[in-house]
Amino acid sequence: MLDIEPKRVFYYFEQIASIPHGSYNTKAISDYVVSVAEDLGLIYYQDDNNNVIVYKAGQGGGEDKESVIIQGHLDMVCEKEEGCDIDFEKDGLKLVLEDGMLSAEGTTLGGDDGIAVAFMLALLEDKEVSHPPLECVFTVDEEVGMLGAMSLDKTRLMGKRLLNLDSEAEGHLLISCAGGATATMNIPIRRRGAQGERYCLIASGFIGGHSGVEIDKGRANADIVLGYALKELTYVDDTLKLIGIKGGLKDNAIPVKAVAEFVTKRPDIIKDQLPELIARIKETYGENDRNITFTFSKVEDDDEYEGMYPIDEMESLNLIMLLGSAPFGVRKMSSDIEGLVQTSLNLGILYTTEDSVIISYSVRSSVEEEKKELLDELSTLARSVGGSVSVEGDYPAWEYREDSPLRKVMLETYREMFDKEMIVEAIHAGLECGIFSGAIPSLDVVSFGPDILDIHTPKERMSIKSVERTWNYLNRVLEKL
Repeated sequence: MLDIEPKRVFYYFEQIASIPHGSYNTKAISDYVVSVAEDLGLIYYQDDNNNVIVYKAGQGGGEDKESVIIQGHLDMVCEKEEGCDIDFEKDGLKLVLEDGMLSAEGTTLGGDDGIAVAFMLALLEDKEVSHPPLECVFTVDEEVGMLGAMSLDKTRLMGKRLLNLDSEAEGHLLISCAGGATATMNIPIRRRGAQGERYCLIASGFIGGHSGVEIDKGRANADIVLGYALKELTYVDDTLKLIGIKGGLKDNAIPVKAVAEFVTKRPDIIKDQLPELIARIKETYGENDRNITFTFSKVEDDDEYEGMYPIDEMESLNLIMLLGSAPFGVRKMSSDIEGLVQTSLNLGILYTTEDSVIISYSVRSSVEEEKKELLDELSTLARSVGGSVSVEGDYPAWEYREDSPLRKVMLETYREMFDKEMIVEAIHAGLECGIFSGAIPSLDVVSFGPDILDIHTPKERMSIKSVERTWNYLNRVLEKL
């Protein structure tokens, strides 16, 4: 048992950690939330997708006030270190408390967003805190496209103020976020026999990062860089014909490695050209990605493209030209909020099948029309090589609200408690706030949370003291609402 304050918050966090709850595996944790509600005698709603809403009456003088919605998501990102034997489908996490930080042994912690779930469950059982009627919303599958928030029946919510607990920097108050969508190109290919030997070119050593909050850091995209390298090589080697290319695992992450396999009759030319090409690429990205490396080698053993002929000569060239000039990165900065990216796109997933090449983009913008323009641009690009685009996971932006009584209370309360100003900011990434604000007219929304470092990685860790301060802050805010 975690014997740390706030005790009930960490009691519930420990319970949550013992239940497997990765994305698409949320039935058990959803049922756990329902069991807590039933034990407390509270009214709840659980839908077929495992979203849960638990309703609690106001108390301590807040009985007749307007309802407040508190919201977080049940699922976590499941990543583990090499050699870790935890099965995320059936095993709980092994929590580690060290130097005031809580982590998990060899895996992600799930503080994003398990701490929100723990906060809400602790609030639901609390008999002392003064608060208005609460509508605690537990959504599922946020990490894979905010699917739960999209599917939830929002007519079951009465509140006009929403506290989102899916932020990871104490003292920061989020008041706006980008909308986005995933655009997937499907480019059909034909394969034909060709002379030459099989070679592999690997681009690796990239820093990578989140395709929203780190898209403006000047970091290179392995898929884009490899495409550019192939384009440059075709200018000196017209015998180069692609067999397959792949890079990236998630559309919302900047790829750190990409691999191309091809046939060529002139490997010596490629070997001669690579040093100068690599030097140009490194000069372009400088200190932002100083560890980029290329590995060029002959394919000696069977691999995933075993038995596949090279792609048709013209189709291979068209594909290389497309990848060599593919759009990526910041498209426009905000004119309203200094330093905020307004519109961007990231090529996050690239792979080859027997008869097609798949290219998946994450498109983000806080301006709906600019998002649509980027999606149209990608569709045009795909059609230029005989392909098509499908759009999924389209979610709205959470637009900045100039007049926000909720924000005013948050800032005043923080100033009173900590004798300093809260940092108010917008984020170029998607939050469920946009889905709720888009569905509920005049909804007043803010997002905040405790310090959680290195989320989505096995190094994820959460500050115990920050959780305690954030819990006290949440309680004080609820007293005032």
